[in-house]
Amino acid sequence: MSERRILITGASSGIGAATARAMAVPGASIAVHCRANRAGAEAVAVELRAAGAAALVLQGDLADPDTPARLVAEAVDAFGGLEVVVANAGFADRTALAEMTDETFARSADAVLWGFMRLARAAGPHLQRAGREGGLARLVAVSSFVAHLFRTDTALFPASAAAKAGVEALARSLAVEWAPDVTVNAVVPGFTRKDPGTHVALEPAAWDAILARIPLRRLGQPADVAAAVAFLASPGAGYVTGQCLHVSGGVVI
Repeated sequence: MSERRILITGASSGIGAATARAMAVPGASIAVHCRANRAGAEAVAVELRAAGAAALVLQGDLADPDTPARLVAEAVDAFGGLEVVVANAGFADRTALAEMTDETFARSADAVLWGFMRLARAAGPHLQRAGREGGLARLVAVSSFVAHLFRTDTALFPASAAAKAGVEALARSLAVEWAPDVTVNAVVPGFTRKDPGTHVALEPAAWDAILARIPLRRLGQPADVAAAVAFLASPGAGYVTGQCLHVSGGVVI
């Protein structure tokens, strides 16, 4: 477990950064990916090294068709292989369908769904090899409650919902295709706090109203989601595959 080689996309802040911290143990090698926030990714890498892990910062836009394969290749070149990939990169888009252009919809599809597919396709041979050689090979996708919660009193994210639903369906397909060498699962965060200074899709007043709809009466923390990702990547989740684990305080029941 401690010597595993890990790639985490969207890891310069929030859930991705918390996941990197949760998996940083002596002997681990973690590739921290960012799209634009290089400074944030470098700061996370410093924390990982302080915890005894090796850390590598990778940068690129997953909407670019060539980026996912390049990230995998750079991580494999640096670490000699991969056992764990966490596909976390993405964003929330509240654009209503009536206002949505083809380009707007494609932006979510390219970065989230196509980005995940290309990342999985590139990482698959490395993960399968690791699994056949006795390693704990894991692919974990970070989805979102927006693919499950559709109500008149809750903000809707049509493009994001479609992209994340596709990610979950693809994860289930891969769980069958890659068994028994690799387990493939998704974590489904609910309303989760963002790091200060990062993009927030809702206004403060909207966040306050949301609390009443969450049974546990609080917003999630990135560490809540990171703990679930770390579990699915752990030896304890060796008999879990093709599942979507909701970490939402009960907002989706």
